[in-house]
Amino acid sequence: MRNNNLILSSLLVIASLLLAGCGANTPKPAEIGNNSLSGTISISGAFALYPMMTVWADEFHKLHPDVEFDVQGGGAGKGMTDTIAGAVDIGMISRSIKDEETAQGIFWISVTKDAVFPIISTENPVAADIIARGLSQETYQKIFISGEIKTWGEVVGKPEITDEIHVYTRSDACGAGEMWAKFSGGEVQDDIQGIGINGEPALVDTVIKDPLGIGYSNLNSVFDMNSGSLIPGTLVPPVDINENGQADADEYYKNMDEAVSAVASEKYPSPPARFENLATKGKPTGLTLVFIQWILTEGQQYLSQAGYVPLTPKQQAESLEKLK
Repeated sequence: MRNNNLILSSLLVIASLLLAGCGANTPKPAEIGNNSLSGTISISGAFALYPMMTVWADEFHKLHPDVEFDVQGGGAGKGMTDTIAGAVDIGMISRSIKDEETAQGIFWISVTKDAVFPIISTENPVAADIIARGLSQETYQKIFISGEIKTWGEVVGKPEITDEIHVYTRSDACGAGEMWAKFSGGEVQDDIQGIGINGEPALVDTVIKDPLGIGYSNLNSVFDMNSGSLIPGTLVPPVDINENGQADADEYYKNMDEAVSAVASEKYPSPPARFENLATKGKPTGLTLVFIQWILTEGQQYLSQAGYVPLTPKQQAESLEKLK
């Protein structure tokens, strides 16, 4: 009898160990607060979300020192390509997710809001007129899509000014290009006319150095994250949203707080405001799931200080529900 009891006890111990091991690689939400998590999360994609993702990665690593991150920017197209191929755990996507991509097993979820803004150089010859009157959506359409407006004099109603407009756009596939095209009356990024520049930093730098240039950029490349001021040399032309022929106070964004407030209140139109999304190959599990759940809960507190717009409670609940 004693030997039988020993055998039974041994079997129970082995069974317990086996059961414990079965769930070891799938952390539960309740485990977010402890330090038992470990592993590496690889992430790539949109420049628009890259600055925020580095903040999230740093803060999560502080809570869980054994979790490492490999975060790479490279455009929304790269993020989706890498995700479909299974080359990364998470893709950062700053555009709408296409039906053919979900058909390939892509699961996506919204984690914050951002916006694309037009930019010109502070040395633009008609900068004062633009600040006073703003530019209507129709004007942007005629500059970026149809190309009907070719001089800065035409923009502000002064035909004697014949300086040619230099339109710049992104040559690499990006969410910012898609959103700006949609706002300007097109459908896809390729509808934008202009000189292609690879990467957002290069586009911003090109516009700064060209007094006759105009382009577009994500919020985080327009404003300095430390001071909240516009990047030196850049100017965000007011968007005459109500089309009253003048730039109202709430249509002219001189610092990051004003821009973020306009996006959060939906005063700034969508597009070019839009949700920023994360994509995974299939529904996320394990460490990846825990990290995304953290982004949608505790991680939301870091958005405002980094120049992003937090989800509303309703949007936050919808994204969390989608993960179940």
